[in-house]
Amino acid sequence: MNNLNKTLWILLVCAAAFLFAGTAFAKAEQSVDSGNDNLANLIDIAGKQRMLSQKIAKAYFFYGKGIRRDKTHKQLLDSIREFDQNFEIIRKSTNNPAIQDMLVFIEMAKDELAQLAKQPYNKENASLVLDYSETMLEGSQDIVSRLEEESKLKKEAIVDLAGRQRMLTQRIAKYYIAYQAGFRDHNTIDQLKTAVKEFEQAQAVLLKAKRNTPEIKNKLKKVEKLWHVVAKFYKDVERGGLPVIVLATTDDIMATMNQVTHQYAELLGS
Repeated sequence: MNNLNKTLWILLVCAAAFLFAGTAFAKAEQSVDSGNDNLANLIDIAGKQRMLSQKIAKAYFFYGKGIRRDKTHKQLLDSIREFDQNFEIIRKSTNNPAIQDMLVFIEMAKDELAQLAKQPYNKENASLVLDYSETMLEGSQDIVSRLEEESKLKKEAIVDLAGRQRMLTQRIAKYYIAYQAGFRDHNTIDQLKTAVKEFEQAQAVLLKAKRNTPEIKNKLKKVEKLWHVVAKFYKDVERGGLPVIVLATTDDIMATMNQVTHQYAELLGS
């Protein structure tokens, strides 16, 4: 092999090595990005579990009180089913020992709650439903926090804030209807008032957010109008009143805030 051929051969080998390294690096980058995407999706699923824990209990009380029984019974069963599906996704998607331990704890509560949903409504069962829904909420929040610690993604506060509003709508409605069902202790009133205060404070922040697009602004204004319809019932829970309007309006607020949350996430991802 003459010197020219040797030189060409070396150049070809170097080029091939460079190309291979570049391909490998690209694949590694794709793998990291894919891992982050999967973890971000898992965080979103775990976040929804917080909302579902409250929605299940809320639907149980509305159904037990005989309010829109067809709708609330379907909502109860659908929410339990969705919680179970999300639970399995989380269980199979992480090897974190602390999360796996927490899932065992949540599983006991969710299975007990699912059994209670099949039994006739009474105050004793309803009291257990309240307790189990709190356990599921706390456990789901713990999982969200642990997944965020694992993630190298920078979660923007505005997405978390909007996402938490979904849970608060269901929590507020849960304690409102629980009070109407006879749970008139100080804890019920305190939890309701705290959730209402947190919702209003968060909404005020969201309305002033610089990232708001015209579409997001319109949706937040819609939430404000709906909130004015039901807020007076929550703040004067002792008087009660119009549970059908409370149910429909609260669910409408939740659905709208779900859309807003996804729109914030899309903005930050673009």
